[in-house]
Amino acid sequence: MATTREQFIAVQKNGDGDLTAFQTSTGRVLNYEQALQEVQAGAIAGANVFKGRDGELYIRGDADGDPTNNLDGLPIFE
Repeated sequence: MATTREQFIAVQKNGDGDLTAFQTSTGRVLNYEQALQEVQAGAIAGANVFKGRDGELYIRGDADGDPTNNLDGLPIFE
């Protein structure tokens, strides 16, 4: 039986609007570093890691043409 990968369903942002934490479809809360590791490991569906111009690694949603599931557009959780 195939394992269903988690997805990000909500986010936390800092005062600059940068993503700082993620809530998964199973209710886990991951800080940015934990989320980055899980996306890299393939444990999270619908997201990928890219290297920014500054050389740092960042998480972004898979480009699927649907702006409603962009990570930036996910609901905010407390």
